[in-house]
Amino acid sequence: MTTRRAHKLKAGNIQNLKIHTETLADPASDEVQIEVKAIGLNFADVFAIWGLYAAAPKDAFVPGLEYAGIVSKVGSAVDTVKEGDRIMGVTRFGAYTTHLNIDHRYVIPLPDDWSFAEGSAYLVQMLTAYYAMINLGDLQKGQTILIHSAAGGVGTHAVRIAKRMGCYTIGTVGNASKLDYLKKEGYDQGIVRNKKTFKADLIKALDGRELNLIMECIGGKYFKIGYDVLAAQGRIIVYGQARYAAPGNRPNYLRLLWLYLNRPKVDPQALPTDNKGVLGFNLIWLYERVHIMNKILQEVSAMNLPKPIVGHTFPFEELPEAIRLFSTGKTVGKVVVEV
Repeated sequence: MTTRRAHKLKAGNIQNLKIHTETLADPASDEVQIEVKAIGLNFADVFAIWGLYAAAPKDAFVPGLEYAGIVSKVGSAVDTVKEGDRIMGVTRFGAYTTHLNIDHRYVIPLPDDWSFAEGSAYLVQMLTAYYAMINLGDLQKGQTILIHSAAGGVGTHAVRIAKRMGCYTIGTVGNASKLDYLKKEGYDQGIVRNKKTFKADLIKALDGRELNLIMECIGGKYFKIGYDVLAAQGRIIVYGQARYAAPGNRPNYLRLLWLYLNRPKVDPQALPTDNKGVLGFNLIWLYERVHIMNKILQEVSAMNLPKPIVGHTFPFEELPEAIRLFSTGKTVGKVVVEV
């Protein structure tokens, strides 16, 4: 038995997130116990905490999808890792803690030259970027891709994968202060999102090229404009709805209702005429198919991509403050909580 601390809440308000001290059982035969050293934040965390993520538990729970740490105990049937190994991993919620038990298939070795913070900044957003672009989006060499929230974790991984494939990359950000980051990461074009000028800005950035794929996580008018500009046989991959996130401890339900009622709509009967496709997924689906997840990680490893970018770090006790900053959309790179 291990004593652990965990941030737990009943969903609805960030202020409900409190540290609880509790006992963690020894790992089952096919599990390992992890001493968590760093936790990566994701938009799914915000929606789960607010009670807006359908996959989240309905009762009090520990949020969090990814972490890095040290194997502290090993189940009797596990021979893939040993005590003392440095690992990174994903979990179906439960990462906001000092210790956790997890099926050994969901942890992978942390590269020797990576910090725990870098390890916690990798798996969820890398898996999201790769699965959306390659498995669903069928991105091909030389095509053009539009990546929203381009300075975030998914956007950073997405441009690195796309450039490895020789693709033309256009990134969008919420403010001009992030454009230098886009240049540093190798984006061919950067756009500051503005509803009044976005269509003209996008067409200018394309400079006569076809738009083949959109990594969509904003929604609203930006989705509609992207769909209209998309080339024949183009695909939009929807993996999030960042416009529903906002600063504050709890959702503004009237604002959410207005956004929901005014969300863009695509007529499925028009899709054959438009010759375009819209696909969506969330990482919980991928988590439940560990064989696909591990195959993707092998393919990504072969690309030899750079380390993830950690933009902001917070101590474990200040995890709610980290979430508040993350939900503003003002961050660059990954937001990490160190234990």
